[in-house]
Amino acid sequence: MKDDLSLLNYKKRVIDPISKSFCAAKWLNATIWLGSGKTSSCHHPAAHEIGEVELKNNPSALHNTLIKKILRKQMLEGTRPKECEYCWKMEDISNEIISDRVFKTMIYNEDKVKEISKLSWKENINLETLELSFNRVCNLACSYCGPTYSTKWGQDIRDNGPYSGIVGDCNGEFSNDGSSKDLFSDKEKNPFIKAFWDWWPTLLTTLKELRITGGEPLMSDDTWKLMDKFGEENLNIKLAINTNLCAKDEIIEKFILKSHQVKDLAVYTSCESTGAQAEYIRDGLKYSSFINNCEKIIERANISSFNVMMTINSLSLFSLTDFLDKILEWKIKYKEKEISFSVNLLRFPSFMSPLVLPLEIKQKRIDHFNEWLESDENKSLLSLWEFEGLKRMIEYLRTVTIAHAEASNRDIQLNDFKMFYTQYDKRRGKSFHSTFPSELTDWFDSLVVLKK
Repeated sequence: MKDDLSLLNYKKRVIDPISKSFCAAKWLNATIWLGSGKTSSCHHPAAHEIGEVELKNNPSALHNTLIKKILRKQMLEGTRPKECEYCWKMEDISNEIISDRVFKTMIYNEDKVKEISKLSWKENINLETLELSFNRVCNLACSYCGPTYSTKWGQDIRDNGPYSGIVGDCNGEFSNDGSSKDLFSDKEKNPFIKAFWDWWPTLLTTLKELRITGGEPLMSDDTWKLMDKFGEENLNIKLAINTNLCAKDEIIEKFILKSHQVKDLAVYTSCESTGAQAEYIRDGLKYSSFINNCEKIIERANISSFNVMMTINSLSLFSLTDFLDKILEWKIKYKEKEISFSVNLLRFPSFMSPLVLPLEIKQKRIDHFNEWLESDENKSLLSLWEFEGLKRMIEYLRTVTIAHAEASNRDIQLNDFKMFYTQYDKRRGKSFHSTFPSELTDWFDSLVVLKK
């Protein structure tokens, strides 16, 4: 595995001459939620609304919103957009830290990066990478998700009512069933879907990768139609599917079958812990079935790569390396396949961030992660990106305190942590105390909720 000098050199050679705050993702990448009419160019900032008026004469406004154009202007001028604060926090720790904007820029051709940096910020830009959600239908109700992105989560709210006593930055997320996000029950009347297909012929001229997310894509008819379209039109675009791989056997078999009509298919799935802890965090997941489905896909589907996205939250830190061991086991067993993982630090809901944990627990976890990372056997199996991702996670845990987090009042975060998981246990039939180690449960018992 290489060191990170090449990444620093890239930043100094390609990005810094454009500006000190440039990120190509604002131009060439987007996530678009067609069900709710929202977009973002990165998973760190919150999504913003797409203006329907903008779409009337410009279907590319699904991505080229006025908000994004203003942010591009700031980046070209060297101003740090506030919504990109995660990268600024990482870079402010040290000049040697590689933030995500470097990774999200270097995936594009250098000439293309230089080309877009010379354009007016008012220009409409065609995407090279796109993540698309048709709807929020999902069979899981992961703790760190919510009704906005999961109908199963919305069912919790409908059955049990709003969560109470949560007063911080996510107090509104757990108080409604998310149905308001489904702006158009009839997708034929959805202007965002119409705009997407109007834009599609133009998109095909530049698009290199299309990733389908959800909800759970394997529960959407549009996903199967799109896979058929790739086969019928012999498209050379890379197709990626974000799936929780917790579907019924017949759905997994259908996915394996249809994978053979796509030239270049990448599968992305999500997990960040093992056993009962994984099942607690990702409600609805059956860990053994999930692992079996992963191996079915790796062994039998026509895929170019298999990727695991890990959402690093406060509860995942206690079996994270056990799960990493499983991924490394796959790398050895299926050495002819491309298998990788990514490290994504959870920031919202902020009370679920690992930053909420007390210093003594964080330090113990940091020491454990450092020991795991320094193992020669482990390092030999990690890519540069994987190694850097784990290094950044450790440095984030070590350096960033709750005072720098999204909610400045630690008492609020601790209140929300206890209020949420106390209710989560009752609603979901779970047990925080029998699932996690005593060091965490003892701390949980010591938390005091805010007085009304």
